[in-house]
Amino acid sequence: MGADSGPGAPAAVPWRKVLYERQPFPDNYVDRRFLEELRRNIRVRQYRYWPVVRETGLIAQQVSCVAIFLTLWSYMEQGDLVPSTVLWVCLGCALLGYGLYEILGAPCVWERTRLADLQSATIFLAFTFGFSPVLKTLTESVSTDTVYAMSAMMLLAHLVSFPYAQPSPPGSLSLNAALFASVCLASRLPGALHTFTMLSCALLVFALWPCLLHRMREKVEWSFPWAAVLVCLAGVGGLGSLWPEGALLLSLALLTLTLVCPLLLVHLQRHKDNIHGPWDEAEIREDLSRFLN
Repeated sequence: MGADSGPGAPAAVPWRKVLYERQPFPDNYVDRRFLEELRRNIRVRQYRYWPVVRETGLIAQQVSCVAIFLTLWSYMEQGDLVPSTVLWVCLGCALLGYGLYEILGAPCVWERTRLADLQSATIFLAFTFGFSPVLKTLTESVSTDTVYAMSAMMLLAHLVSFPYAQPSPPGSLSLNAALFASVCLASRLPGALHTFTMLSCALLVFALWPCLLHRMREKVEWSFPWAAVLVCLAGVGGLGSLWPEGALLLSLALLTLTLVCPLLLVHLQRHKDNIHGPWDEAEIREDLSRFLN
């Protein structure tokens, strides 16, 4: 970059920013007007603290869902929970959540979705119950430490890949990772009914609950923070009944995630400096849909 009076730039011939005309200037030459089109932070989104805190509630409650799932598995592994009782509770929660989902949805598609959802639920329950003995013995040749390590990695992958911006339906990668972890953990339970119960809980926690929560965020916005807080309290309380130190660590992690991280984001926004100018790629703003017909 050089000035108008610099070497290789004769003053008698003005420089023009065109490509189709041969000019007596180097290919990389620009004049003083180059930086006049410089613009800073023209597309920067300004964040406010409490709206960011509200959005991080989705991440916090998803972490708490994992804690709730692990708590249920631990109680079943220790024999403190009867699988039939857990199944009835899951069935009641599923029916209650489905009814709420339908009430908050569009009434014009109720009949069609009810039949489709009934078919999907029947197929899933039938196949899961039929293959529970197979899933129970699926990892018999794998050591328990390896199973636990794989489960931890898959649950971490579920949290990392979860589509927090659009959680309904859950992303295929995050859902598959959660179901894989649930299969690994369920294979260490005492019986086939335990395995079926664990997989049903996994479907309820990792697949159905995000859909209901997303519907609540869209239709009844005030209910989302309360639902997130209740899930977080349930996760901390469930983990505290098994491991008080772990509940304390989870509480600190959730507080850091929901209160400290948004504060850092809002604070660091003032130091953001994006520049735009003539060096950017061209953006076509004209509607070109007429050329596609």
